[in-house]
Amino acid sequence: MARAAWAAWLLVLLCCGAWTPRRILVSAATDANDVTALNTLFTSMNSPGQLQGWKASGGDPCSESWQGITCSGSSVTAIKLPGLGLSGTLAYNLNTMDSLVELDMSQNSLGGGQQIPYNLPNKKLERLNLAGNQFSGGIPYSISTMPKLQYLNLNHNQLSGDITDIFSNLPSLTTVDLSSNSLTGNLPQSFSSLPSLKTLYLQNNQLTGSINVLANLPLDDLNVANNRFTGWIPDELKKINSLQTDGNSWSTSPAPPPPPFTAPPHSRSNRRKSPGQHSNGSNNSSSGGSSGIGAGAIAGIIISVLVIGAVVAFFLIKRKQRKGAMPEHYEQRQPFNSFPSNEVKEMKPIQEATTLEVESLPSPAAVNLKPPPKIERNNSFDDNDIASKPVAKKSNAAPVKATIYSVADLQMATDSFNMDNLIGEGTFGRVYRAQFSDGKVNGSTLSVRCFSFLLDKKDWTSLH
Repeated sequence: MARAAWAAWLLVLLCCGAWTPRRILVSAATDANDVTALNTLFTSMNSPGQLQGWKASGGDPCSESWQGITCSGSSVTAIKLPGLGLSGTLAYNLNTMDSLVELDMSQNSLGGGQQIPYNLPNKKLERLNLAGNQFSGGIPYSISTMPKLQYLNLNHNQLSGDITDIFSNLPSLTTVDLSSNSLTGNLPQSFSSLPSLKTLYLQNNQLTGSINVLANLPLDDLNVANNRFTGWIPDELKKINSLQTDGNSWSTSPAPPPPPFTAPPHSRSNRRKSPGQHSNGSNNSSSGGSSGIGAGAIAGIIISVLVIGAVVAFFLIKRKQRKGAMPEHYEQRQPFNSFPSNEVKEMKPIQEATTLEVESLPSPAAVNLKPPPKIERNNSFDDNDIASKPVAKKSNAAPVKATIYSVADLQMATDSFNMDNLIGEGTFGRVYRAQFSDGKVNGSTLSVRCFSFLLDKKDWTSLH
């Protein structure tokens, strides 16, 4: 009997030992990183009681069937908690959930006026829905690191600022809903890099600029109503089955013509063709087309160069002709140049006399006469210069007969130094023809040299 009792106790102990490891294995069925991230999410949402099965520490979400959690094996693949009145914010370590495919936290009160956390799951995430919350700030750049993202919904939040270029590396994205926020600025150019986009909702924002960046997208449903868009609606978008554009400032004038179409390079198409498909004919035609385009470009360049050269040569020739036709008025210290005139030939030569006879004429009545025009020269003289210069005395110089005339006499005789009486011009001044009609000179014609530095002198000397 004693042996039987000991055997029974040993059997009970063995059963307990076998049951305990199994319980441990069951509790560790969910990936440890996923358990830690869900524990943090539970506490960051203020440990809501409506989440059945959730714990702030430990637990087994997959085997214990936590509310809104979907698993595949030991990995959490989906978190779906829409419309549960949740508050607080998202966990900071959701990016450690490498197998998460869908995150739906829509129609709650998450955010509390704070930005969307940067550390969102990104490796396998396909659907992200944070609509109907209280997130503010801009769209997080971490969305650009979700290569498999197909669905993005951030509507009815408090997002503001420009939409940055975060859509360049999202080839699978088919639906984007950013409506009912306070987004501003122009549409990003990276929108044109969404080859799979079918649905785009941007209504009820403050977006500006044109929507031309959306023209070549394969859209079936587009809503840009109640923004501040300007310009024209591209013809490509007018063909969309569901298009809403009301509440903008579209231009009513005719739209400008589209830019000319540029064919893609033939080399790329040849690379895409398999070696066995029409290798001879297609290659020949493509090579001929590329050579034709090259010849046309070369011909255009040559014609442009010739036209530009002809225009430049024409202007150079015109410029030389203008320079050749322009008279030279420039004169520096030239010798006396006389003007051809019949009256000049009749001028009497200077007569030599043995004695110097000085005669003075009676001063005429005062008349209002104009002074002779002054001539600007490179070198000017004044009375002091004239007085300081020594008078060169020549020995055996023959005396000449000179008559002294006043300025008034000369002005009357030359008609106030009229240009019609101008005979010539030399280094020190101009020479005028003077006609006297008094009894002393008997109407003879004299040549008067007008020195520009003697304009203020009372009497002038004329040689006859």
